[in-house]
Amino acid sequence: MTCLQALTLNFNKILPATLLMFATLLTAGAVCAQADPALVGHWRINDKLSDDTDDQVEKGMKASGEKVEHSWFDRRKDKYRGGPADQELYDRLSYDPVLTITQQNNSYMFEYADDFRTTIYTDNRSHSVSLNALEQSEDFQLGIWEAGLFLVEMHPRDGGYVNATYALIEGGKRLQAGFVIKPGTFTSEIKLKRVYDRQK
Repeated sequence: MTCLQALTLNFNKILPATLLMFATLLTAGAVCAQADPALVGHWRINDKLSDDTDDQVEKGMKASGEKVEHSWFDRRKDKYRGGPADQELYDRLSYDPVLTITQQNNSYMFEYADDFRTTIYTDNRSHSVSLNALEQSEDFQLGIWEAGLFLVEMHPRDGGYVNATYALIEGGKRLQAGFVIKPGTFTSEIKLKRVYDRQK
């Protein structure tokens, strides 16, 4: 074998691996480029533009065949808040008036009231992690940017799920969140819209 033949053979072996590595870098760069730093900031709920959480929970309860009882004297706006510890994420998403978002290398940190924090991973780990194999000792969330929307798949500890869509509106002054929530004890989904105002 001549030197030229050996060089050609090695080049043909190396080229596919090099192209694969280059394509992987381009894909990773595209994923990183989709991340929107404008999502980061301090947000406060706008009650006028948001759904009434209790009303939406009652719709879900009725769809599940549960009886909804009303008391003339119970005027709370969070009467369905508070349940088992493994359902706390639902309460935070549905009732907390404040939200602080910070960005890390491959994730976003969402912080609610009372220093409740949860991490949304954006590194495509859903392709390598089996959700069935995860320990249900903590909530697990995956997010991806698509066409200007931040799509999040949430797996609370109770075995239910939340599909969330976050969108910056009005030039980034507001953050609109849409949720499809199904606690482990429900047979029907709860649909909820929450709109936040950016805080300076």
